[in-house]
Amino acid sequence: MTNLLTTLKMTRRLLTTLVGVVVLTGSVRPYLIEEIQDQGSITIVTRNNPTTYYEDRHGSTGYEYELAKEFAEYLGVELNLLVVSNLKEAMDALKSGKAHMAAAGLTREQTAAYPVTYGPSYSSVSEQIIYRRSNHRPESLQDLQNGRLMVTARSRHASTLRRWQREELPSLSWRESSELEASDLLQMVSDGELDYTLVNSNEFQLMRAYLPNLDVAFTLGELQSVAWALPDRADTTLKEKAFDFFYRPETGALMAELAERFYGHVEQFDYVGAHRFLRQKRRSLPKYQNFFETSAATFGFDWRLLAAMGYQESHWNPRARSFTGVRGIMMLTLRTADELGIENRLDPEQSIYGGSKYLAGLRERLSESVHEPDRTWMALAAYNVGFGHLEDARRLAITMGKNPDLWIDVKDVLPLLSQQRYYKQTRYGYARGQEPVNYVQNIRRYYDVLVWNEEQVVAMNEHPQSHDHGTDVAVTVIPPLL
Repeated sequence: MTNLLTTLKMTRRLLTTLVGVVVLTGSVRPYLIEEIQDQGSITIVTRNNPTTYYEDRHGSTGYEYELAKEFAEYLGVELNLLVVSNLKEAMDALKSGKAHMAAAGLTREQTAAYPVTYGPSYSSVSEQIIYRRSNHRPESLQDLQNGRLMVTARSRHASTLRRWQREELPSLSWRESSELEASDLLQMVSDGELDYTLVNSNEFQLMRAYLPNLDVAFTLGELQSVAWALPDRADTTLKEKAFDFFYRPETGALMAELAERFYGHVEQFDYVGAHRFLRQKRRSLPKYQNFFETSAATFGFDWRLLAAMGYQESHWNPRARSFTGVRGIMMLTLRTADELGIENRLDPEQSIYGGSKYLAGLRERLSESVHEPDRTWMALAAYNVGFGHLEDARRLAITMGKNPDLWIDVKDVLPLLSQQRYYKQTRYGYARGQEPVNYVQNIRRYYDVLVWNEEQVVAMNEHPQSHDHGTDVAVTVIPPLL
């Protein structure tokens, strides 16, 4: 009996030990990648800003979003996006298990203080001091001491300045705000509210087309690697999948397309563009003019306005195609074409009819208090940026004491949708708000040219008339180390 009890005790101890080993090693649980595939979705945390994720007229987009969506497809699961405002929230989501990984344009240096591991580095950025081109160009940090310098609080830029202050320049002083991001700070430098700011090179590259009076003074430090971040845990199966994904030739091709789409040159209306427009007017427009005239008569537009819009969208190329899949002269999405009853987006007549019908619908949705020509300009803006973002701008105009029914006021507000202190107040969030302003203004200029040319034919002596015509935030001052 004693031997039996001894044997039972030993067996129980052995089972307890084995259970403990199983718990410690986690071998009773499936691998993380298996969990993700079993539940059919992966949760990725990101940020709502121009370099990662936002919504435009075609829906969700952004460099990191497009990569994350492709990664989810690569895994054969759905993408569940968790959108946060800052680095700490992203890291908390990883630590708490709310997200499997972070795809938020984060650098290894930026997240070094957190318990994370990384996928492969897929791009690099540097930190750049930005100034107004009309001012004296600073050549070193010493030159910044007499100017107004501000960065985002708790950012890598704040850490960089603290390190320089501690190691090289104790007299350096600056201001920080947790309510302002790169787009806000760049706008403030452009407007003369600040003399300098420090931002990532990719952020400035994205914004400089909209703020041409800014330039890079100098670069601080070395290039820093951008990578996806994952919780630092023993199970590396998801990390291994991330490496496999980035090393595929298909992903390399995708990243090249994304780089061109989000960071490529933004064409401006200039003298060269004007000459190209007139050349295309002679060569291409006569082939499609009848379609523009018919659609204009059907939906109550000036055909020359629709023609100007068609040129802005595609340069009157019936086979035009964008990265997002919009096609044809009026660059319709497949979903919009289906809703409009358009069977072939590449057919010029159908495309022009569909784009005109869609524009008319947007014009009809506007409040009755919006009158012409403002009604048409706002409809065009909605065609470009999305109706929701336009309405966000109109509501924001009211809070700023502007008239939401006048394009001259709304076009001043739309660019603010790219600044966090404004877009966080809105329903649809971040938008590249300067684009619809440029879009409408370009169309109006093209339209004026078409009107002028037609009037020249009717009466050579007649000249056309031109149709062109802070929120307070909490700031912390970082004093010198004296």
